[in-house]
Amino acid sequence: MNAGEFLAQTLSPDANLRLNAEKQLENAARTDFAQYMLLLTQELANESSASYIRMAAGLALKNSITARETARKVEYEQLWQSLPIEVKHQVKIAALQTLASPEHQAGQSAAQLIAAIAAYELALNQWPDLMVTLVANVGDGQPSSLKQHSLQTIGYICEAVPPEVLSIQSNAILTAVVTGARKEEPDVVVRLAALGALYDSLEFVRDNFNNEAERNYIMQVVCEATQSPEAPVQTAAFGCLVKIMHLYYDLMPFYMEKALFALTTQGMYNPNEQVSLQAVEFWSTVCEEEIEVNLEVQEAQELNEEPSRENHEFARAAAADILPVLLELLCKQDEDADEDDWNISMAAATCLQLFAQVVGDLLVSPVLVFVEQNIQSPDWHQREAAVMAFGSVLEGPNVVMLTPLVNQALPVLIHMMKDPVIFVKDTTAWALGQISNFVAEAINPEVHLPELVSALLTGLTDNPRIVANCCWAFMNLVCHFAPEDSHHLSLMTPYYEAIIAALLHVTDQKGNESNSRTSGYETLSTFIIFSADTVLPIIANVLTVIMSRLEISIQMQNQILDIEERANHDELQSNLCNVLTSITRRFGPDIRSTSDQIMTLLLQTMQTAPKQSVVHEDVLLAVGAMMNSLEEQFEVYVSSFAPYLSVALSNEQEYQLCSVAVGLVGDLARALNAKILPYCNEFMTILVQDLQSSVLDRNVKPAILSCFSDIALAIGAAFETYLEAVMVLLQQASSVQAPPGASFSMIDYVDALRLGIVEAFVGITQAVRTDNRLDLIQPYIHSMFALLHMITKDRERTESLTRAALGLLGDLAESFSGGQLKEYFAADWITELLNSGKTKFCTQQTKDIARWATEQVKRQARF
Repeated sequence: MNAGEFLAQTLSPDANLRLNAEKQLENAARTDFAQYMLLLTQELANESSASYIRMAAGLALKNSITARETARKVEYEQLWQSLPIEVKHQVKIAALQTLASPEHQAGQSAAQLIAAIAAYELALNQWPDLMVTLVANVGDGQPSSLKQHSLQTIGYICEAVPPEVLSIQSNAILTAVVTGARKEEPDVVVRLAALGALYDSLEFVRDNFNNEAERNYIMQVVCEATQSPEAPVQTAAFGCLVKIMHLYYDLMPFYMEKALFALTTQGMYNPNEQVSLQAVEFWSTVCEEEIEVNLEVQEAQELNEEPSRENHEFARAAAADILPVLLELLCKQDEDADEDDWNISMAAATCLQLFAQVVGDLLVSPVLVFVEQNIQSPDWHQREAAVMAFGSVLEGPNVVMLTPLVNQALPVLIHMMKDPVIFVKDTTAWALGQISNFVAEAINPEVHLPELVSALLTGLTDNPRIVANCCWAFMNLVCHFAPEDSHHLSLMTPYYEAIIAALLHVTDQKGNESNSRTSGYETLSTFIIFSADTVLPIIANVLTVIMSRLEISIQMQNQILDIEERANHDELQSNLCNVLTSITRRFGPDIRSTSDQIMTLLLQTMQTAPKQSVVHEDVLLAVGAMMNSLEEQFEVYVSSFAPYLSVALSNEQEYQLCSVAVGLVGDLARALNAKILPYCNEFMTILVQDLQSSVLDRNVKPAILSCFSDIALAIGAAFETYLEAVMVLLQQASSVQAPPGASFSMIDYVDALRLGIVEAFVGITQAVRTDNRLDLIQPYIHSMFALLHMITKDRERTESLTRAALGLLGDLAESFSGGQLKEYFAADWITELLNSGKTKFCTQQTKDIARWATEQVKRQARF
């Protein structure tokens, strides 16, 4: 096999040649994986080979041992670990040698390969000298190419390897990256690679950052890099400061006073936009951190605890100096930029909004001065900046303070919806949305609403960017002026006919430029949800239109050829299904008159949509709304719908679709009650398989446990068929604990898992009690109490879990009368659990359940 020739052909523009080469390489890998790896390794390390062939060899090696999909990644790891030690050694040595190659593509692919191997081996201590080697590669006197590629390798490793594995390597990593990032490093490319690696490593070098001497040196190197004559180095350095502020806010007071305030203010004025963007992002990050700290402090006060963090009020101290810079940057709009491009004026507007949330009233007066000076300017840049500034400070300051200002500004803004410049109109529509979102109380229905609605209706016929913002403003208005209930009119009711007609026109577009069509459908759904009974005939007409559009879209399925058209079509069908969901919920049981037609269209949509389409989720949600509206009347559709539900339930790869399907099984159980029994064997088999799957995302599994509760409640003692298997699974799940130092996501998962287990126990207990078959759960009582004890000991549990645990405790006490479980209820921790639901920090719902559970436990004690 000529590996070099086949690798070259994999990059060929000739599809036949390319596919044949890929097939040959795949066959070689299957025939003799070790030999295949060695052949590719030779090409990677071959200095006489063309750069693109060496790059292809490195990528082929990497792709042979790692993948994004979890199942395939596990399979590839096993393949790598099964290789003879000498083969793995040759691959690693060749990759390390290639880091010195002056050919950047070859060196970079070697760096990616090393990181892929490190992702497996560092955790197993199988490559203990790797970091030592990489650090040595960055030392003085080494070739620039070796330094650059070694630093890139460190960066890739930081991205690929879990922080807890790399924390023991933090000293070595910091030594390498700080050495490469110093101002003494003459090669800009090396310095850039070092700053990139530093950025990637910052998350797990906390111990180093907590050491003042080491922290001072790191901050010195980064701050010096912001003063480099090379703009890319400055950009990378400010990027590091952004991440440092995010991760180590609590350690920043000294550096803010001595350097960071001046450096970042200076950086915001930098003529290079990439540099100034990062400098502005620094202050946005400051504000985001202080918003987070304020929330933590507020929560601590509510719990009568000492807050763990302090707000250093960097934003408040800097506001007077930063605000003029941000207002100046607002005027640097780029009219030639694409809508999705991020530029300095957008960054400044975002930063200003965050400052307003942190500083509040302090910003209003200086911003108003800027607005008054520029709102009537002949230069559209100044006018647009003024409107942007006004809209940006509406979240944060006191609403009472803002109300007279909004009253004064509204007529001006409504008039500016006719501005000749599209950018001004676009921002004005956004500002009106901001007003209706944050200061809707300031809108006088009699004075402002008619003209405001008229201006927004005109905006719905304008440019797609303006349409999207007008839709958002309308959504905020209808939510704010929502009626108390469907029998009452709202202040928006008189405008329904005109607005819905306009929205139907907006949504009848072939494309979705600027997300305008999707915005139109979302707004239509919102108006349907908040509609009064008097406009139901209008909603019925909307239903006819939506069903017609969905039918046409189904007929078009086979005519779609390219990817972009497919995405557009899927998005349209999702929107149509979402509107059907809203209409079904709004009509409730009355939807039965058209439910046959709706269900036929939904099942046809699911049948014709591509397997991987997101449309399936939205169809399931629409069917779920039908279940909830029709309840037992939904039985007529179950035989037709169940096969589709089973397929979605079995889809372990598409975990979001599977999650929706799990929820629908619960909905179906609640809707049909005992009539779901004929379908339970299939559903329960799949649910158990999902629980045992190593592929399915773990976050779906708590919902599956809760689903057992719904099924048990629906079929009562007939759940005996599944009881033993389910109880074994619940006991296994109960043993899952978050290890010391676990991530927040793991802690949340364990909490959600326990909540699902408790809900399953509650449903099963109530089900067998109703049918007088408590004997069925008698063997599992000990497991239930063991879980409740474990939950009681968890000081970090959520209130939802506490409430559920109290519910289970009360159910057990109520179910087993006559003191049957007296010994369990006599345990000291029972009182602790009961009292935890009665504190002043608990919601009334939790307190009520705690009191009820206490009464049930007291009954046990009397025997």
